[in-house]
Amino acid sequence: MEPWVVSTSLIVIYLVACLGLGLVARQRLTVNMDDFMMYGRNAGFFILYLSVVSTYHSAFAFLGSGGFFYTHGIGFWDAGTWTLLVGLITYVIGTRIWILGKHFGYMTPADMLADYYESEVVRVLVAVISVVFTMLYIQVQSLGLGYILSAATGDRIPVAAAAAILMGVALVYIALGGLRAVYWTDVFQGIWMYVAIWIGALFLAYKLFGGPMALWQAVIEKRPDLLTIPGPQGFFTYQMWFGFMITLSFGIVFQPHMFMRFFTGASLATIKKLGATTPVYLATIYIPAALVGLGGAVALPGLAVPDTIFPTLLFMHAPAWLTGMVLAGASAAAMSTLNGIVHSNMTVITRDIYQRYIRSNASDAHYVWVGRLLIVILMAVGYALSLANANFLVVIVTLSGSGALQFWPAIMGNLFPSKFKFTRAGVITGMLVGVAVLYWTLVLTPHPLGLHGGVWATLANFAVAIAVSKFTIPPSETTIQRIHGTLERELYPAK
Repeated sequence: MEPWVVSTSLIVIYLVACLGLGLVARQRLTVNMDDFMMYGRNAGFFILYLSVVSTYHSAFAFLGSGGFFYTHGIGFWDAGTWTLLVGLITYVIGTRIWILGKHFGYMTPADMLADYYESEVVRVLVAVISVVFTMLYIQVQSLGLGYILSAATGDRIPVAAAAAILMGVALVYIALGGLRAVYWTDVFQGIWMYVAIWIGALFLAYKLFGGPMALWQAVIEKRPDLLTIPGPQGFFTYQMWFGFMITLSFGIVFQPHMFMRFFTGASLATIKKLGATTPVYLATIYIPAALVGLGGAVALPGLAVPDTIFPTLLFMHAPAWLTGMVLAGASAAAMSTLNGIVHSNMTVITRDIYQRYIRSNASDAHYVWVGRLLIVILMAVGYALSLANANFLVVIVTLSGSGALQFWPAIMGNLFPSKFKFTRAGVITGMLVGVAVLYWTLVLTPHPLGLHGGVWATLANFAVAIAVSKFTIPPSETTIQRIHGTLERELYPAK
């Protein structure tokens, strides 16, 4: 049997398994918004854990991180402190989000922030930023899926057709089973991608060098520049390290597809366990990525597209079954992020726009079917964008990773009682200024003084939000007591 047949067959088996999980989830689904969009707020630790970590790590962590190690060296590990910070954010902030979601039935970030700041403008602005700044991730994951399946078939299926096939599979299981299908497939995908990257990396390490220790020795002898900071190209400076740490921790956790997972936990203890253990998966997946990237820089220098180092080495040295397994793992990494973003954007549009302003008194069954229609539309838009080559797409993709950081001041005011009160005018103005500065510091003048543009935008946002809040009206005392009082009673019952 030809190698491409073996590798493609393994991907097909993976896709059939995803569809099967979607069908089973459909049988368990009740026609209820909370069930379709929030998993009935009953996700246990195991399911929520694997959904969070697999959604957090997209195709970038599986393939692109190897390219970073290949090009910039060990500095990517130093910057990887964001994986530890995510656990702390989950433990401190995620628990507060869960408490408010339980008591007030929030489904989206806009739901929570609009209630506290008593503002429909906050609702719309947060909803729009949530969708716009994550929508292009659908396009990015679509392209990644297309490249993976096309490569597995030896380019027998064009990238565009391959992307359509894999997105079609995701569309079907999300529409069938809602968030239940997303979570169940995330469990399957999270395990597959973690096992695949470790097996693939260890195989290459032993095949090319005789083992991981011999690989490190070869890097020390032949490419010692990869073991320095800021690296051979001077990329990982202290400023860039700090920028990566902030944008890839707070920036990702505040994105709707991650933020909304806190609402779905079965208990406060579930969220605390999530915070305590999430870094284990998030950090250790970069160990095999380093083996691939650093070892690849020695074994195959001068690669034109460093991000392709993993599949390139596999095609050259691994048996077809292993190549297929790893490529299916890369597909899992992309699809687990894709399905989370599509589902969260559907929920935001249905909840914050359609239900709020277009039809507010419809049945749950109606909103579920609107959600399913939106899933089709979002997938179609993402696929159409993946076929386009307009320059503006590059601009928006550059912006998207730091967009959710602009919720930070509003979230702090909402979740942490303080004598200083952020106001609706302050957080609205801060978000608008932050988005403008984000465009300036990521696109027009990238990373001034070497500091990541997302950090500049967030600093500007905080400065404006604080200044404007000093001279404008805070939320009513009734609302502050209702929200902050609930947090105090749940977090500090003895007090």
